[in-house]
Amino acid sequence: MAAIPPQARSKNLRACLLCSVIQLPGDFRKHGCPNCEEILQMKGSPDRISSCTTTQFDGVISVIDPDNSWVARWQRTAKYVRGMYAVRVTGRIPEDVEMELERRNIKYRPRDQSDQD
Repeated sequence: MAAIPPQARSKNLRACLLCSVIQLPGDFRKHGCPNCEEILQMKGSPDRISSCTTTQFDGVISVIDPDNSWVARWQRTAKYVRGMYAVRVTGRIPEDVEMELERRNIKYRPRDQSDQD
């Protein structure tokens, strides 16, 4: 089997609309979102992956030590797993997810930087 060039793979990457973690669609399908699976339930659901992730994102941050990274704090990813994160994602989570977050008293902050503090 021939190796797939990195630029070809990067066109298939998707970013979670809730936490901005970047993965291949197959990783979302196989494992779900490593940060948001309890709420988003993407594992094994192509429709859910399509509605809760996006291919439209800007910038990539590699978070290796979330607890000690000022960039992770700035991006609001310090409580998440190590990985690759988008700086900004385009799109919003589905309304049912937003209502579930509200029910759990979790404030939804879109990751398109439209709500800068």
